[in-house]
Amino acid sequence: MGRKRSNVAIEVERQEQYERGQRIKHIREDELKMTKTQLANKIGTSSQFLGLVEDGKGNLVYYSLRKLREVSGHSSDYILFGVDDDSISKTKKLLKNHSEEEIVEALGVIEKLSLFIKKR
Repeated sequence: MGRKRSNVAIEVERQEQYERGQRIKHIREDELKMTKTQLANKIGTSSQFLGLVEDGKGNLVYYSLRKLREVSGHSSDYILFGVDDDSISKTKKLLKNHSEEEIVEALGVIEKLSLFIKKR
């Protein structure tokens, strides 16, 4: 049998879902200046379901998330987790002139640095 999730894990998941809904609402209202119906039509869902998502009571399916990413210009990382789009863009620019081998080597250094900092 699978392990039960702790109350803390459930609460963290609920909080993340609420925050994700608020990000989507912010994108819709403040950036895209759209109604729920307008955005729902663009991303392939109903306005009622979009309202549930914005209230933290539902999650977009992959197709709708992909469409929201296209419509808004935000990364999936930003929409789902709140990861700063600028950081992703800056990182891509910094890494574009390096080979995959160099990037893998650098990630190894970052991992060691992370472990070093964690031990302190």
